[in-house]
Amino acid sequence: LSNITGIHNFFILGFPGLSPSYYSPASAVLFLVYLAILVGNIFILVFVIYEKSLQKPTYLVFCHLALTDLSFGTVTLPQIISKYWFGNSIISFYGCFTQMFFVHYLGSVMSFLLLVMALDRFIAICVPLRYPVLITNNIIFALCGSAWFLPLPLMMIIIFQALSLPYCQSNIITQCYCDHISITNQACGNDRKIAQIVALCIAILLLPLGFIILSYFIIILSVLKISSSKGRIRAWSTCTPQLIIICLYYLPRCFVYLANFVGYTFNASVRIVVVMLYSLLPAVVNPIIYCFKTKDIKESLKMKLFTK
Repeated sequence: LSNITGIHNFFILGFPGLSPSYYSPASAVLFLVYLAILVGNIFILVFVIYEKSLQKPTYLVFCHLALTDLSFGTVTLPQIISKYWFGNSIISFYGCFTQMFFVHYLGSVMSFLLLVMALDRFIAICVPLRYPVLITNNIIFALCGSAWFLPLPLMMIIIFQALSLPYCQSNIITQCYCDHISITNQACGNDRKIAQIVALCIAILLLPLGFIILSYFIIILSVLKISSSKGRIRAWSTCTPQLIIICLYYLPRCFVYLANFVGYTFNASVRIVVVMLYSLLPAVVNPIIYCFKTKDIKESLKMKLFTK
């Protein structure tokens, strides 16, 4: 790694053009977002663990999603909050790469967990009689464990390839946290290697999406074959929370990737705001979806809150 010793620290730019007079409000908003992520996702984890009736495959997947959202917020937000609250914009060279690793690793874990969630709904709707056999707590535990393990070697490849690049450009990270694009933009030369890493990142994101789209296409066909409208509504309602979560996660990302693919470029401020929204909004909103769009959790909450 002797070709990268020219840069020892990175400077987190945050939101370009933001006046210093808005630093305190910006830090307060980001802190409230982080607090919402902490409270919402810790609540889901504790509630499902405490409430024995919710320890079912679907809700165990929700717990893994909540843990991922909680981890992502913890990896990304404290640094940018510190920048606007305390004026601390510096992150070490290897600290930045460590943050990049967790940003993309947790994003990959989320993609695979959404695949597990789609598989759960696919079996529940399309082969309901075999659901109790095919989807058990132990099987979900193994699948979710695989979702945490599978991205690890791929992320290590991405990190070591990025570390092997020569860094001789600016040390300013035009983003609120270190990610692959913002770091490799500071590399000089070897565009082919950068393109290979980007292609691998996109594949990790889109391969689970391909299965998710196919499974929900088959689910829709199966729901349409149900003779009674009441049966169709009931079947579809069990998929609604998962669909909302998947759309919140994938649609903004696909929009940004597609825009870049066709040559449309956002200015730095718009791109950073969009990235922050699609990175953090699901982590804030998902616990609300779990509570208000999932019948069992909603009923359990009602019993706890309104019964003596």
